[in-house]
Amino acid sequence: MAEVIRTTGDPYVGRVSLVRVFSGTLRPDSVVHVSGHLDRLANASIEGHVGHDDDERVGLLSSSLGDALHPKPFAIAGDLCVVAKLTKAETTDTLSGKEMPALVEPWMFPDPLLPVAITAATKSDEDKLAGALARLVAEDPTMRLEHNPETHQVILWTMGQAHVDVLMTRLRDRYGVNVVSEPLKVALRETFVTHAIGHGRHIKQSGGHGQYAVCNITVEPLDRGAGFEFVDRVVGGTVPRQYIPSVEKGVRAQLVKGCIAGYPMVDLRVTLTDGKSHSVDSSDMAFQTAGALALKDAASPQTVTLLEPIDSLVVTVADEYVGAVMTDLQTRRGRVLGTEPDTSGRSTIKAEVPQTEITRYAIDLRSVSHGTGVFTRSPHGYEPMPPNLVKTHLPE
Repeated sequence: MAEVIRTTGDPYVGRVSLVRVFSGTLRPDSVVHVSGHLDRLANASIEGHVGHDDDERVGLLSSSLGDALHPKPFAIAGDLCVVAKLTKAETTDTLSGKEMPALVEPWMFPDPLLPVAITAATKSDEDKLAGALARLVAEDPTMRLEHNPETHQVILWTMGQAHVDVLMTRLRDRYGVNVVSEPLKVALRETFVTHAIGHGRHIKQSGGHGQYAVCNITVEPLDRGAGFEFVDRVVGGTVPRQYIPSVEKGVRAQLVKGCIAGYPMVDLRVTLTDGKSHSVDSSDMAFQTAGALALKDAASPQTVTLLEPIDSLVVTVADEYVGAVMTDLQTRRGRVLGTEPDTSGRSTIKAEVPQTEITRYAIDLRSVSHGTGVFTRSPHGYEPMPPNLVKTHLPE
């Protein structure tokens, strides 16, 4: 049984693994079972580190002396050796016999807390970026890769600015991929703050079969986290029963796109109150379009606002810097919930802070606390953004 303690990429050999053998004998050309389950220990899915169990054939074994590699006929318990061509093995993976698979509990690293959004510098770099990032994640378990589906950004979660510089250099020099950093985007939400009325009218006559659908809706805000509700209050059959689900489908499609700033819309109730139809020209698609238009008609800067994500922060810092850290959190629009001193001369500060204000907090805390502070963060929820900041996110 052995454990992969480091993974690197060689432009000529491919993936190279530094392995520590715990028991048994590892020989070239033997088949081993490769097991990796970082996600099991973390109790969460880790992008780039999917749990896996594979059988692979061991390549050449070598012992490392500085930059030189010397062939090695076998490795026994206690040996450190370099193994070539383990294409599925990542750092912290376990190598064991094919007949008796085993798993050494992988060591866990501190959470990377400094996010950096990157993009390829050129079109040719873009073609190579995905493969280079996959190899980078396999090599460095202290880095976390995120493909944000809402902001459409590639984000590297790192340990600090020095770590960022190392990763950028490695991408450029080892994998020939040039990347540049870009401003980090935060996934906001839209919601209604007051009662509103919307009118959707979709009528087209262009010869032959046309399109005809009219619907009226009212929109009401709901509590945070309540989601979306659709209510049918049509009387008299002004909107035929078969088209009411079409209106809801159109409204739901528009919720995903947003109405004033392009962010998903949440926590509202839409009530269909009235409408009109045509015996020939009305259709499912026409009422979907009318439903979407009605929601957009109800939305305006006066009836809709933006919600920003809030993170719960737990900061541990030396007692002499508690005041400076609390003041800094307040300047970031944070709410300090309390402090708890311990007997070791350190205090824990709990706060809730908007995500937009702490994208560089891993660096800023080090400065404020003279290197004595550490923190963890976790999602708390969404809250309304101040009106002066909402204006900066609205299109001209």
